Amino acid sequence: MRAMILEDQGRPLVLREIETPRPGPREILVKVSACGVCRTDLHVLDGDLREPKLPLVLGHEIIGTVAELGAEVEGYDLGARVGVPWLGKTCGRCPFCQRDEENLCDEPSFTGYLIDGGYAEYAVADAQFCFSVHGDDSDVEAAPLLCAGLIGYRSLRMAGDAQRLGIYGFGAAAHIIAQVARYEGRDVYAFTRPGDDKGQQFARDVGAVWAGDSTTSPPVALDAALLFAPVGALVPIALAAVRKGGIVVCAGIHMSDIPAFPYSILWGERVVRSVANLTRADGEAFLRLAPQVPVRTEVQTFPLAEANRALEDLRAGRIQGAAVLTLA
Repeated sequence: MRAMILEDQGRPLVLREIETPRPGPREILVKVSACGVCRTDLHVLDGDLREPKLPLVLGHEIIGTVAELGAEVEGYDLGARVGVPWLGKTCGRCPFCQRDEENLCDEPSFTGYLIDGGYAEYAVADAQFCFSVHGDDSDVEAAPLLCAGLIGYRSLRMAGDAQRLGIYGFGAAAHIIAQVARYEGRDVYAFTRPGDDKGQQFARDVGAVWAGDSTTSPPVALDAALLFAPVGALVPIALAAVRKGGIVVCAGIHMSDIPAFPYSILWGERVVRSVANLTRADGEAFLRLAPQVPVRTEVQTFPLAEANRALEDLRAGRIQGAAVLTLA
């Protein structure tokens, strides 16, 4: 099969012909039709996440069909449409797994980091950590739901019942979860890079009641803020924008250092918290909800061989919505 391979962190991916993997007893072989390009892929490529399996096939927003079943797999048929997310496997034994906090598992495996992912024509995945994908979205449109959507959904749940919701960094996750927030009757206030007029209009188009750059104060005090941009300097900015008792949710797996800030903007029982990975319950809940909204993803597509260009466009902020590799 063809695959884009990360051979060394800090270097571009290389297109290779490699053996098609075979599924183990509890795994399925997925014929990949689309794979989203996530900012986490950039963190792996750049070395911000320092312990990947090498060589590695990146990609953890996978949509495809079941091409082969492991001997012990139940609940899937050949040809079924499935999604493969970031959380590829957990130990099932640690205290976190035992109390339904598998996203915090002590010995997890992650797709596109410790397990080969979807920048390839085929991928193997643990059947218990895959999702059946329904709805009328195309595979390309559905791919960003598998991480941008799932992490966005978990982040939104961490914001509680916040009515006035700020979103910093209006990319793939933000444009999905803004639609969910509006569906739930919340008001969305969007923050983009300074000077990004196009991004601010995009935010309004998907339901934001206000949009400005990240250096601007919102017109009202926010109940909560979600930070999708991996920029630590946004934490004190967001804290200053939320009301007393407000919540700032850091949604990325990696963030630059948070600068010192005065205690006065934390005082008043404001909360700063992170989101780590996802649970299968998150995935099932979100994938049931998305068709009801309905969530419509804005995507820019690239052929598999142009994965490096997709990653560079994402890095440079040239992607409106989500970037997706197509393999169909």
